Amino acid sequence: MLKKQEFPIAAIYVPVKRKQGFDAAKAAALAESILEEGLRVPIRVREDGDRFVLVEGLHRLEACRSLGEETITGVLAQARVR
Repeated sequence: MLKKQEFPIAAIYVPVKRKQGFDAAKAAALAESILEEGLRVPIRVREDGDRFVLVEGLHRLEACRSLGEETITGVLAQARVR
């Protein structure tokens, strides 16, 4: 089972490909929901040296960033070993 933990927002890199699907209105609506109910679904990141790379949760990440949050709840995805 994946364990939830807090990640510093400043240490999360969002790949350009992932940014292409960003909808500011959706992030704003999520920010409002997060203010009322908190973050219900954690984001997913993977380690990449000293930073984390966003795997899932762009709108949640940007919503928390817009609220001035410094950390966000997420789960650390493990890379598959081949």
